[in-house]
Amino acid sequence: MTVFVCLLWMGLAMVGASGCAFSRGDLGTQFKDNAVSSIKKGRTTAAQVVALLGAPDSIKEINHQEVFHYYRYTVKHATFLVFTRVNIASDDLYVFFDQEGVVDQVMFGNRTNKLKFQSWPFGG
Repeated sequence: MTVFVCLLWMGLAMVGASGCAFSRGDLGTQFKDNAVSSIKKGRTTAAQVVALLGAPDSIKEINHQEVFHYYRYTVKHATFLVFTRVNIASDDLYVFFDQEGVVDQVMFGNRTNKLKFQSWPFGG
């Protein structure tokens, strides 16, 4: 009986000690709306894109086109006792260039502004 009570108290102490924790993290810098909107298809050059946004996070070659990829990630994390919830969202900017180094296409997705902090680990 005393072993059972001892184990019960140890279990309650561990659950109580785990408590709650909340954290948030960002990787990358937030995009300036005016910088993204000033990139014009057929007019802006690769050098101008770098002057506006800095060096790209990655450079890829897709179908013989150079592509600059800029990104930002946001993470929101909550722990309640032994339950954890992690939400991750990203902003991605892809700038495609033609053979002359002029912008051919711009794709921008902004999802970090919609990321919610959910402290309860169950459901939506």
